[in-house]
Amino acid sequence: MKPIVAIVGRPNVGKSTLFNKLVGDRVAIVDDQPGVTRDRLYRETEWAGKEFVLVDTGGLEPRNNDFMMTKIKQQAEVAMNEADVILFVVDGKNGLNPLDEEVAYLLRKKKKPVILCVNKIDNFQAQQDDVYDFWGLGFEHLIPISGEHKVNLGDMLDLVVDIIDQTVEEYEEEEGLKLAIIGRPNAGKSSLVNRLSGEERTIVSDIAGTTRDAIDTAIEYDGNRYILIDTAGIRRKSKVEESLEYYSVLRAIKTIKRADVCIWMIDGSEGLTEQDKRIAGIAYEEKKPIIIVINKWDTIPDKKNDTMKKMREELYAELPFLSYAPIEFVSALTGQRTTKLLEHAEAVFAEYNKRISTGLLNTVISDAIIMNNPPTRKGRVVKINYATQISTAPPRFVLFCNYPELVHFSYGRYIENKLRESFGFEGTPIDVIFEHKNS
Repeated sequence: MKPIVAIVGRPNVGKSTLFNKLVGDRVAIVDDQPGVTRDRLYRETEWAGKEFVLVDTGGLEPRNNDFMMTKIKQQAEVAMNEADVILFVVDGKNGLNPLDEEVAYLLRKKKKPVILCVNKIDNFQAQQDDVYDFWGLGFEHLIPISGEHKVNLGDMLDLVVDIIDQTVEEYEEEEGLKLAIIGRPNAGKSSLVNRLSGEERTIVSDIAGTTRDAIDTAIEYDGNRYILIDTAGIRRKSKVEESLEYYSVLRAIKTIKRADVCIWMIDGSEGLTEQDKRIAGIAYEEKKPIIIVINKWDTIPDKKNDTMKKMREELYAELPFLSYAPIEFVSALTGQRTTKLLEHAEAVFAEYNKRISTGLLNTVISDAIIMNNPPTRKGRVVKINYATQISTAPPRFVLFCNYPELVHFSYGRYIENKLRESFGFEGTPIDVIFEHKNS
């Protein structure tokens, strides 16, 4: 695992802005509302050839004990315990705040290397008086910076790397199958991550939409490594009124693009909704392998021997475009069948990267053509000459023929079904493309 650098501080001092500048992407949600960043955000970054993991945390108010702040403190506590270096961010423009002193007290107890980053200092000569007060917090390293305008970030990162070199041994790079946990708000995504990781890493509550950012959690199971990406619950865009929720939706969509496999969670107590179908459509359009998970199975009353079979049939009828996706019934709360999802993920990812030999492929296609010739149109007969697989992830097949423009999409679906009958491809989309034989 790579060294970990955690960004901590009271609310609204610019932690997420700094995080975004350092990782080079708008990853953390930035908003003027205090408490916007509520879970730990992990991203790999690099400086001067040294790679490390940067962690963003929620704003700390140590003496505030309301529900959400208590959860934020728990999350920040984990981040600080994990960290090899801590960037303690304060607001140089607004001056020393009593909350800064409370956070400083917490950090001193950690006995970790701390760099005090006096943020919002765009012009040191004009603002140097704003910086001096912060020396009173008692930390050895103090650097005036501006996260927004990237002032002095290089000096800060040089110091981070120096401390890492002095205190941290080289880590092996951590790899793993990236699994995006997607679904509507409150379907149980964070509970599943917590169950699989054995650690309360994401905030879990009964408030729909509590998880606002995508959180990466590395786990190991049965000798294999996985990166679980817990996404913000995807809401209908027409119902998203706050810009904050809107960015969460976009981030969830971006997360699907990052993923190797999507684990799509449906609330079994509520059943399939139109919004569920939209979420599934996003994963389908991105050509990602997918596992359908019916969560909260322990809460379903009056289950019978054929309840699972009937629900599978109903789901496939509602989602014919995902008829290839395996369906699993779990309880994230009790752990029922949750580890089977990791086995499914390995299996569907292998299917996603499966390659079929050209000879075997053409045998199957020839048999399919004999059983059902391409339909003729306007007196012209479509003749398929041969087929080849041009790529994996997803598997993509090209069938060369004389009139590709005459092939109806339904015949392409027929060929796809024959490929699935012969080669499996469970859980993964496949592409069937018809092209002119001379192209």
